[in-house]
Amino acid sequence: MINRAKEIGDIIKKSKEVHIVSHIDADGITAGSIAYQTVKRLGKEPSIDFVKQLDEAIIERLKNENHALVWFTDLGSNISAQYPEINKIITDHHSCPEGSNKSYHLNPHLFNIDGGFEISGAGTTYLVSKTLNKENIDLSPLAIIGACGDLQDRRLGKLTGYNQEILKDGESSGHVKSKIDIRYFGRETRSIPKLLQYANNPILPGLSGREQACISFLQELGIRVQDGDNWRRWIDLNKSERMLIVSNIAQLLLTKGFGHTITKRILGEVYILEKEEEGTEVHEAKEFATLLNSTARYGQFDVGLQVCLGNRDKYLDEARNLLLGHRANLVEGLQFAKEEGIQKRKYIQFFHAGTGIRDTIVGIVTNMLLNSEEVSSDIPLVGFADKGDGEIKVSARGTQQLVSKGLNLSKAMKKAANELNGVGGGHNIAAGATIPKGKEEEFLEILESEIKSQLT
Repeated sequence: MINRAKEIGDIIKKSKEVHIVSHIDADGITAGSIAYQTVKRLGKEPSIDFVKQLDEAIIERLKNENHALVWFTDLGSNISAQYPEINKIITDHHSCPEGSNKSYHLNPHLFNIDGGFEISGAGTTYLVSKTLNKENIDLSPLAIIGACGDLQDRRLGKLTGYNQEILKDGESSGHVKSKIDIRYFGRETRSIPKLLQYANNPILPGLSGREQACISFLQELGIRVQDGDNWRRWIDLNKSERMLIVSNIAQLLLTKGFGHTITKRILGEVYILEKEEEGTEVHEAKEFATLLNSTARYGQFDVGLQVCLGNRDKYLDEARNLLLGHRANLVEGLQFAKEEGIQKRKYIQFFHAGTGIRDTIVGIVTNMLLNSEEVSSDIPLVGFADKGDGEIKVSARGTQQLVSKGLNLSKAMKKAANELNGVGGGHNIAAGATIPKGKEEEFLEILESEIKSQLT
Protein backbone atom coordinates (compact mmCIF):
# COMPACT_ATOMS: atom_id res chain seq x y z
CA MET A 1 0.00 0.00 0.00
CA ILE A 2 2.89 2.37 0.80
CA ASN A 3 4.50 1.52 -2.54
CA ARG A 4 1.25 2.38 -4.31
CA ALA A 5 1.17 5.69 -2.42
CA LYS A 6 4.70 6.44 -3.66
CA GLU A 7 3.69 5.64 -7.25
CA ILE A 8 0.78 8.05 -7.01
CA GLY A 9 3.04 10.67 -5.45
CA ASP A 10 5.35 10.41 -8.48
CA ILE A 11 2.39 11.00 -10.80
CA ILE A 12 1.48 14.17 -8.86
CA LYS A 13 5.07 15.47 -8.97
CA LYS A 14 5.24 15.07 -12.74
CA SER A 15 1.89 16.69 -13.46
CA LYS A 16 1.80 20.37 -14.44
CA GLU A 17 -1.71 20.89 -13.10
CA VAL A 18 -3.90 19.06 -10.56
CA HIS A 19 -7.68 19.34 -10.13
CA ILE A 20 -9.02 17.76 -6.91
CA VAL A 21 -12.53 16.29 -6.67
CA SER A 22 -13.71 15.18 -3.23
CA HIS A 23 -16.80 14.13 -1.31
CA ILE A 24 -18.99 16.55 0.71
CA ASP A 25 -18.76 14.86 4.13
CA ALA A 26 -16.16 15.44 6.85
CA ASP A 27 -13.90 12.69 5.52
CA GLY A 28 -14.15 14.14 2.02
CA ILE A 29 -13.44 17.71 3.14
CA THR A 30 -10.37 16.67 5.16
CA ALA A 31 -9.17 14.43 2.30
CA GLY A 32 -9.60 17.26 -0.19
CA SER A 33 -7.83 19.68 2.17
CA ILE A 34 -4.86 17.32 2.56
CA ALA A 35 -4.63 16.94 -1.23
CA TYR A 36 -4.94 20.70 -1.74
CA GLN A 37 -2.20 21.52 0.77
CA THR A 38 0.02 18.75 -0.59
CA VAL A 39 -0.16 20.04 -4.17
CA LYS A 40 0.29 23.64 -3.06
CA ARG A 41 3.46 22.72 -1.15
CA LEU A 42 4.86 21.30 -4.39
CA GLY A 43 4.67 24.79 -5.87
CA LYS A 44 1.60 24.07 -7.99
CA GLU A 45 -1.72 25.93 -7.84
CA PRO A 46 -4.47 23.29 -7.43
CA SER A 47 -8.16 23.69 -8.17
CA ILE A 48 -10.75 21.82 -6.11
CA ASP A 49 -14.40 20.83 -6.20
CA PHE A 50 -16.65 18.93 -3.77
CA VAL A 51 -19.50 16.72 -5.02
CA LYS A 52 -22.28 14.56 -3.56
CA GLN A 53 -21.40 11.68 -5.90
CA LEU A 54 -19.75 11.00 -9.22
CA ASP A 55 -22.60 10.90 -11.71
CA GLU A 56 -22.53 11.06 -15.50
CA ALA A 57 -22.99 14.84 -15.56
CA ILE A 58 -19.88 15.39 -13.42
CA ILE A 59 -17.87 12.85 -15.41
CA GLU A 60 -18.82 14.59 -18.67
CA ARG A 61 -17.85 17.95 -17.23
CA LEU A 62 -14.46 16.61 -16.16
CA LYS A 63 -13.91 15.17 -19.63
CA ASN A 64 -14.68 18.54 -21.21
CA GLU A 65 -12.47 20.45 -18.77
CA ASN A 66 -9.55 18.26 -19.85
CA HIS A 67 -7.41 18.66 -16.73
CA ALA A 68 -3.80 17.45 -16.84
CA LEU A 69 -4.58 15.34 -13.75
CA VAL A 70 -7.72 14.77 -11.68
CA TRP A 71 -7.19 13.63 -8.09
CA PHE A 72 -10.30 11.92 -6.69
CA THR A 73 -10.29 11.79 -2.87
CA ASP A 74 -12.80 9.83 -0.74
CA LEU A 75 -14.58 8.74 -3.93
CA GLY A 76 -13.81 7.41 -7.39
CA SER A 77 -13.30 3.70 -6.73
CA ASN A 78 -16.34 2.75 -8.78
CA ILE A 79 -14.96 4.55 -11.84
CA SER A 80 -11.35 3.43 -11.38
CA ALA A 81 -11.34 1.13 -14.41
CA GLN A 82 -13.54 3.43 -16.52
CA TYR A 83 -13.09 6.67 -18.43
CA PRO A 84 -9.49 6.32 -19.67
CA GLU A 85 -9.86 9.79 -21.21
CA ILE A 86 -9.65 11.26 -17.68
CA ASN A 87 -6.05 11.22 -16.48
CA LYS A 88 -6.69 10.41 -12.82
CA ILE A 89 -5.41 9.26 -9.47
CA ILE A 90 -7.69 7.94 -6.72
CA THR A 91 -7.23 7.86 -2.94
CA ASP A 92 -10.36 6.27 -1.52
CA HIS A 93 -11.49 3.70 1.04
CA HIS A 94 -14.96 2.57 -0.12
CA SER A 95 -15.60 -0.93 -1.46
CA CYS A 96 -14.33 -1.21 -5.00
CA PRO A 97 -15.25 -3.50 -7.90
CA GLU A 98 -13.03 -6.18 -9.40
CA GLY A 99 -10.57 -4.88 -11.96
CA SER A 100 -9.87 -1.79 -9.84
CA ASN A 101 -6.25 -2.61 -9.00
CA LYS A 102 -4.66 0.05 -11.18
CA SER A 103 -1.35 1.79 -10.50
CA TYR A 104 -3.16 5.10 -9.98
CA HIS A 105 -5.68 3.71 -7.45
CA LEU A 106 -4.92 3.62 -3.71
CA ASN A 107 -7.65 1.83 -1.78
CA PRO A 108 -7.15 -0.33 1.34
CA HIS A 109 -9.54 -3.00 0.03
CA LEU A 110 -7.03 -3.72 -2.75
CA PHE A 111 -4.52 -4.71 -0.06
CA ASN A 112 -6.87 -6.75 2.15
CA ILE A 113 -7.36 -3.87 4.60
CA ASP A 114 -10.90 -2.92 5.61
CA GLY A 115 -11.63 0.65 4.56
CA GLY A 116 -14.71 0.68 6.76
CA PHE A 117 -12.75 1.14 9.99
CA GLU A 118 -8.99 0.74 9.42
CA ILE A 119 -8.32 3.82 7.27
CA SER A 120 -10.46 6.58 5.77
CA GLY A 121 -10.38 8.55 2.54
CA ALA A 122 -8.46 11.28 4.34
CA GLY A 123 -6.10 8.58 5.60
CA THR A 124 -5.24 7.19 2.16
CA THR A 125 -4.78 10.75 0.88
CA TYR A 126 -2.46 11.47 3.82
CA LEU A 127 -0.35 8.40 2.95
CA VAL A 128 0.35 9.88 -0.49
CA SER A 129 1.07 13.29 1.03
CA LYS A 130 3.55 11.85 3.50
CA THR A 131 5.47 10.00 0.78
CA LEU A 132 5.91 13.29 -1.08
CA ASN A 133 7.24 15.21 1.91
CA LYS A 134 7.82 13.95 5.45
CA GLU A 135 7.04 17.45 6.74
CA ASN A 136 3.44 16.82 5.65
CA ILE A 137 3.16 14.90 8.91
CA ASP A 138 1.54 18.10 10.18
CA LEU A 139 -1.51 17.13 8.07
CA SER A 140 -2.07 13.98 10.17
CA PRO A 141 -4.71 15.70 12.37
CA LEU A 142 -6.91 16.14 9.28
CA ALA A 143 -6.70 12.39 8.63
CA ILE A 144 -7.72 11.70 12.24
CA ILE A 145 -10.67 14.11 11.91
CA GLY A 146 -11.69 12.38 8.66
CA ALA A 147 -11.58 8.94 10.28
CA CYS A 148 -13.67 10.12 13.25
CA GLY A 149 -16.12 11.84 10.91
CA ASP A 150 -16.48 8.50 9.14
CA LEU A 151 -17.19 6.84 12.54
CA GLN A 152 -14.17 4.55 12.20
CA ASP A 153 -13.70 4.62 15.97
CA ARG A 154 -17.22 3.32 16.58
CA ARG A 155 -16.46 -0.40 16.40
CA LEU A 156 -13.99 -0.68 19.28
CA GLY A 157 -14.29 2.74 20.88
CA LYS A 158 -11.00 3.82 19.33
CA LEU A 159 -9.28 4.12 15.97
CA THR A 160 -7.70 0.90 14.79
CA GLY A 161 -5.69 -0.51 11.88
CA TYR A 162 -3.66 1.95 9.84
CA ASN A 163 -5.43 4.82 11.58
CA GLN A 164 -3.22 4.00 14.58
CA GLU A 165 -0.10 4.61 12.49
CA ILE A 166 -1.47 8.01 11.45
CA LEU A 167 -2.30 8.73 15.09
CA LYS A 168 1.34 8.00 16.02
CA ASP A 169 2.40 10.63 13.47
CA GLY A 170 0.03 13.14 15.03
CA GLU A 171 1.23 12.40 18.55
CA SER A 172 4.95 12.37 17.71
CA SER A 173 4.64 15.74 15.96
CA GLY A 174 2.74 17.27 18.91
CA HIS A 175 -0.46 17.89 16.94
CA VAL A 176 -2.75 15.19 18.38
CA LYS A 177 -3.20 13.69 21.84
CA SER A 178 -5.35 10.63 22.52
CA LYS A 179 -6.80 9.90 25.94
CA ILE A 180 -9.47 7.74 27.55
CA ASP A 181 -12.61 9.67 28.39
CA ILE A 182 -16.38 9.66 27.94
CA ARG A 183 -17.14 9.22 24.23
CA TYR A 184 -20.45 11.04 24.05
CA PHE A 185 -20.45 13.92 21.61
CA GLY A 186 -19.98 17.49 22.86
CA ARG A 187 -17.28 17.20 25.53
CA GLU A 188 -15.88 20.61 24.54
CA THR A 189 -18.90 22.74 23.71
CA ARG A 190 -22.12 21.23 25.09
CA SER A 191 -23.45 21.76 28.59
CA ILE A 192 -23.35 18.57 30.67
CA PRO A 193 -27.16 18.14 30.57
CA LYS A 194 -27.13 18.53 26.77
CA LEU A 195 -24.28 16.03 26.47
CA LEU A 196 -26.42 13.45 28.29
CA GLN A 197 -29.67 14.48 26.58
CA TYR A 198 -28.25 13.73 23.14
CA ALA A 199 -26.29 10.66 24.24
CA ASN A 200 -26.46 7.63 21.97
CA ASN A 201 -24.43 4.48 21.29
CA PRO A 202 -25.41 3.55 23.91
CA ILE A 203 -28.54 5.56 24.66
CA LEU A 204 -29.25 6.37 28.30
CA PRO A 205 -32.69 5.02 29.27
CA GLY A 206 -34.75 7.69 30.96
CA LEU A 207 -32.17 10.38 30.13
CA SER A 208 -31.57 10.45 26.35
CA GLY A 209 -33.94 12.97 24.80
CA ARG A 210 -35.04 14.38 28.18
CA GLU A 211 -33.22 17.58 29.21
CA GLN A 212 -34.95 18.09 32.56
CA ALA A 213 -34.35 14.46 33.53
CA CYS A 214 -30.64 14.95 32.79
CA ILE A 215 -30.49 18.08 34.95
CA SER A 216 -32.22 16.22 37.82
CA PHE A 217 -29.86 13.23 37.41
CA LEU A 218 -26.82 15.50 37.74
CA GLN A 219 -28.26 17.47 40.67
CA GLU A 220 -29.03 14.25 42.55
CA LEU A 221 -25.36 13.32 42.17
CA GLY A 222 -24.40 16.70 43.65
CA ILE A 223 -22.93 17.94 40.35
CA ARG A 224 -23.14 21.71 39.94
CA VAL A 225 -24.55 22.24 36.44
CA GLN A 226 -23.98 26.00 36.30
CA ASP A 227 -21.36 28.54 37.32
CA GLY A 228 -23.42 31.69 37.62
CA ASP A 229 -25.20 32.11 34.30
CA ASN A 230 -22.82 29.76 32.45
CA TRP A 231 -23.61 26.10 31.95
CA ARG A 232 -20.70 23.82 32.83
CA ARG A 233 -19.28 21.55 30.13
CA TRP A 234 -17.58 18.17 30.48
CA ILE A 235 -14.15 19.82 30.19
CA ASP A 236 -15.07 22.10 33.13
CA LEU A 237 -15.53 19.15 35.52
CA ASN A 238 -12.80 17.85 37.77
CA LYS A 239 -11.69 14.22 37.68
CA SER A 240 -13.82 13.08 40.61
CA GLU A 241 -16.96 14.67 39.12
CA ARG A 242 -16.35 12.92 35.79
CA MET A 243 -15.77 9.58 37.51
CA LEU A 244 -18.97 10.00 39.54
CA ILE A 245 -21.06 10.64 36.41
CA VAL A 246 -19.46 7.78 34.44
CA SER A 247 -19.92 5.25 37.27
CA ASN A 248 -23.58 6.21 37.71
CA ILE A 249 -24.23 6.03 33.94
CA ALA A 250 -22.64 2.57 33.94
CA GLN A 251 -24.80 1.49 36.87
CA LEU A 252 -27.91 2.81 35.08
CA LEU A 253 -27.11 0.83 31.93
CA LEU A 254 -26.32 -2.37 33.81
CA THR A 255 -29.51 -2.23 35.90
CA LYS A 256 -31.50 -1.75 32.67
CA GLY A 257 -29.99 -4.94 31.26
CA PHE A 258 -27.62 -3.45 28.68
CA GLY A 259 -24.76 -5.78 29.66
CA HIS A 260 -21.05 -5.12 30.18
CA THR A 261 -20.09 -5.05 26.49
CA ILE A 262 -22.46 -2.22 25.67
CA THR A 263 -21.83 -0.41 28.96
CA LYS A 264 -18.07 -0.30 28.27
CA ARG A 265 -18.78 1.76 25.14
CA ILE A 266 -19.36 4.91 27.20
CA LEU A 267 -15.57 5.16 27.61
CA GLY A 268 -12.93 5.06 24.90
CA GLU A 269 -10.31 7.07 23.08
CA VAL A 270 -10.94 10.72 22.26
CA TYR A 271 -8.61 12.76 20.08
CA ILE A 272 -7.52 16.25 21.12
CA LEU A 273 -6.00 18.65 18.59
CA GLU A 274 -3.19 20.18 20.61
CA LYS A 275 -2.67 23.31 18.51
CA GLU A 276 -6.34 24.38 18.77
CA GLU A 277 -8.09 26.39 21.47
CA GLU A 278 -9.71 24.37 24.25
CA GLY A 279 -13.48 24.65 24.50
CA THR A 280 -13.97 25.25 20.79
CA GLU A 281 -15.44 23.08 18.03
CA VAL A 282 -11.98 22.53 16.55
CA HIS A 283 -10.23 21.23 19.69
CA GLU A 284 -11.62 17.67 19.53
CA ALA A 285 -11.74 15.49 16.40
CA LYS A 286 -15.43 14.47 16.54
CA GLU A 287 -16.64 18.02 17.06
CA PHE A 288 -14.33 19.27 14.30
CA ALA A 289 -15.81 16.65 11.96
CA THR A 290 -19.37 17.75 12.77
CA LEU A 291 -18.40 21.37 12.10
CA LEU A 292 -17.13 20.31 8.66
CA ASN A 293 -20.31 18.33 7.97
CA SER A 294 -22.25 21.56 8.39
CA THR A 295 -20.38 23.28 5.54
CA ALA A 296 -20.13 21.30 2.29
CA ARG A 297 -23.43 19.50 2.86
CA TYR A 298 -25.05 22.92 2.50
CA GLY A 299 -23.04 23.96 -0.53
CA GLN A 300 -20.48 25.98 1.47
CA PHE A 301 -17.50 23.69 0.89
CA ASP A 302 -15.05 26.59 0.68
CA VAL A 303 -15.79 27.42 4.33
CA GLY A 304 -14.85 23.91 5.49
CA LEU A 305 -11.79 23.86 3.24
CA GLN A 306 -10.49 27.18 4.60
CA VAL A 307 -11.02 26.08 8.22
CA CYS A 308 -9.00 22.91 7.50
CA LEU A 309 -6.27 25.00 5.87
CA GLY A 310 -5.99 27.06 9.05
CA ASN A 311 -7.72 30.20 7.75
CA ARG A 312 -9.90 30.91 10.78
CA ASP A 313 -11.57 34.10 12.05
CA LYS A 314 -14.08 34.85 9.27
CA TYR A 315 -14.33 31.24 8.05
CA LEU A 316 -14.62 29.73 11.53
CA ASP A 317 -17.42 32.18 12.35
CA GLU A 318 -19.19 31.22 9.12
CA ALA A 319 -18.76 27.52 9.95
CA ARG A 320 -20.24 28.07 13.42
CA ASN A 321 -23.28 29.78 11.94
CA LEU A 322 -23.71 26.90 9.51
CA LEU A 323 -23.34 24.46 12.42
CA LEU A 324 -26.27 26.09 14.24
CA GLY A 325 -28.43 25.61 11.14
CA HIS A 326 -27.13 22.05 10.69
CA ARG A 327 -28.09 21.11 14.25
CA ALA A 328 -31.52 22.66 13.82
CA ASN A 329 -32.01 20.71 10.57
CA LEU A 330 -30.98 17.46 12.25
CA VAL A 331 -33.43 18.00 15.12
CA GLU A 332 -36.21 18.86 12.65
CA GLY A 333 -35.22 15.89 10.47
CA LEU A 334 -35.38 13.49 13.42
CA GLN A 335 -38.76 14.84 14.44
CA PHE A 336 -40.06 14.65 10.88
CA ALA A 337 -38.95 11.02 10.44
CA LYS A 338 -40.50 10.02 13.77
CA GLU A 339 -43.80 11.71 12.87
CA GLU A 340 -43.84 10.06 9.44
CA GLY A 341 -43.22 6.76 11.18
CA ILE A 342 -40.73 3.94 10.69
CA GLN A 343 -42.21 1.13 8.60
CA LYS A 344 -40.93 -2.29 9.54
CA ARG A 345 -40.47 -5.35 7.35
CA LYS A 346 -38.95 -8.66 8.35
CA TYR A 347 -35.34 -7.85 7.40
CA ILE A 348 -35.31 -4.06 7.01
CA GLN A 349 -37.09 -0.99 8.34
CA PHE A 350 -37.42 2.31 6.49
CA PHE A 351 -38.84 5.83 6.36
CA HIS A 352 -39.48 8.11 3.41
CA ALA A 353 -38.77 11.79 4.09
CA GLY A 354 -39.70 13.09 0.63
CA THR A 355 -38.61 16.74 0.70
CA GLY A 356 -38.92 16.90 4.49
CA ILE A 357 -35.21 16.12 5.05
CA ARG A 358 -32.31 17.32 2.90
CA ASP A 359 -30.80 14.53 0.83
CA THR A 360 -27.35 15.61 2.07
CA ILE A 361 -28.18 14.87 5.73
CA VAL A 362 -30.63 11.96 5.47
CA GLY A 363 -27.73 9.57 6.19
CA ILE A 364 -26.90 11.37 9.44
CA VAL A 365 -30.57 11.36 10.46
CA THR A 366 -30.80 7.63 9.65
CA ASN A 367 -27.78 6.90 11.81
CA MET A 368 -29.12 8.98 14.71
CA LEU A 369 -32.50 7.25 14.49
CA LEU A 370 -30.94 3.78 14.57
CA ASN A 371 -29.19 4.78 17.81
CA SER A 372 -32.36 6.14 19.44
CA GLU A 373 -34.81 4.49 21.84
CA GLU A 374 -37.66 4.63 19.33
CA VAL A 375 -36.08 2.45 16.64
CA SER A 376 -35.16 -1.23 16.75
CA SER A 377 -31.48 -1.95 16.12
CA ASP A 378 -31.96 -5.62 15.24
CA ILE A 379 -32.39 -4.91 11.50
CA PRO A 380 -30.91 -2.21 9.21
CA LEU A 381 -32.63 1.15 8.82
CA VAL A 382 -33.11 2.73 5.38
CA GLY A 383 -33.95 6.39 4.78
CA PHE A 384 -35.27 7.92 1.54
CA ALA A 385 -35.13 11.62 0.59
CA ASP A 386 -36.01 13.45 -2.61
CA LYS A 387 -32.94 14.78 -4.44
CA GLY A 388 -34.89 16.56 -7.17
CA ASP A 389 -34.49 16.03 -10.92
CA GLY A 390 -36.38 12.74 -10.67
CA GLU A 391 -33.90 11.11 -8.28
CA ILE A 392 -34.14 9.68 -4.76
CA LYS A 393 -31.29 9.51 -2.27
CA VAL A 394 -31.18 6.32 -0.19
CA SER A 395 -29.12 5.92 3.00
CA ALA A 396 -28.80 2.67 4.93
CA ARG A 397 -27.28 2.08 8.35
CA GLY A 398 -26.62 -1.08 10.32
CA THR A 399 -24.94 -2.06 13.58
CA GLN A 400 -21.68 -3.82 14.34
CA GLN A 401 -23.68 -6.78 15.66
CA LEU A 402 -25.41 -7.13 12.27
CA VAL A 403 -22.09 -6.85 10.44
CA SER A 404 -20.71 -9.69 12.58
CA LYS A 405 -23.67 -11.78 11.36
CA GLY A 406 -22.80 -11.14 7.71
CA LEU A 407 -24.44 -7.81 6.86
CA ASN A 408 -22.77 -5.93 4.00
CA LEU A 409 -24.83 -2.87 3.13
CA SER A 410 -22.37 -1.77 0.47
CA LYS A 411 -22.95 -4.90 -1.62
CA ALA A 412 -26.70 -4.94 -0.96
CA MET A 413 -27.22 -1.26 -1.85
CA LYS A 414 -25.04 -1.50 -4.93
CA LYS A 415 -26.90 -4.56 -6.23
CA ALA A 416 -30.36 -3.08 -5.60
CA ALA A 417 -29.42 0.26 -7.19
CA ASN A 418 -27.75 -1.32 -10.22
CA GLU A 419 -30.87 -3.34 -11.03
CA LEU A 420 -32.82 -0.07 -11.24
CA ASN A 421 -30.18 1.82 -13.26
CA GLY A 422 -29.03 3.67 -10.17
CA VAL A 423 -25.72 3.79 -8.34
CA GLY A 424 -24.83 2.58 -4.84
CA GLY A 425 -22.00 1.58 -2.54
CA GLY A 426 -20.18 2.50 0.65
CA HIS A 427 -19.25 0.33 3.63
CA ASN A 428 -20.67 -2.84 5.19
CA ILE A 429 -22.16 -0.87 8.11
CA ALA A 430 -23.19 2.30 6.21
CA ALA A 431 -23.98 2.76 2.53
CA GLY A 432 -25.87 5.00 0.14
CA ALA A 433 -27.51 4.94 -3.28
CA THR A 434 -29.27 7.12 -5.82
CA ILE A 435 -32.23 5.63 -7.67
CA PRO A 436 -34.96 6.89 -10.03
CA LYS A 437 -37.97 8.40 -8.28
CA GLY A 438 -40.94 6.03 -8.14
CA LYS A 439 -38.73 2.94 -7.84
CA GLU A 440 -38.55 2.92 -4.04
CA GLU A 441 -40.80 -0.13 -3.55
CA GLU A 442 -38.87 -2.19 -6.11
CA PHE A 443 -35.64 -1.08 -4.47
CA LEU A 444 -36.84 -2.20 -1.03
CA GLU A 445 -37.84 -5.63 -2.36
CA ILE A 446 -34.44 -6.22 -3.98
CA LEU A 447 -32.59 -4.83 -0.96
CA GLU A 448 -34.53 -6.91 1.55
CA SER A 449 -33.98 -10.07 -0.48
CA GLU A 450 -30.23 -9.42 -0.55
CA ILE A 451 -30.05 -8.61 3.18
CA LYS A 452 -32.09 -11.72 3.99
CA SER A 453 -29.59 -13.88 2.13
CA GLN A 454 -26.70 -12.18 3.96
CA LEU A 455 -28.17 -12.61 7.42
CA THR A 456 -29.51 -16.14 6.96
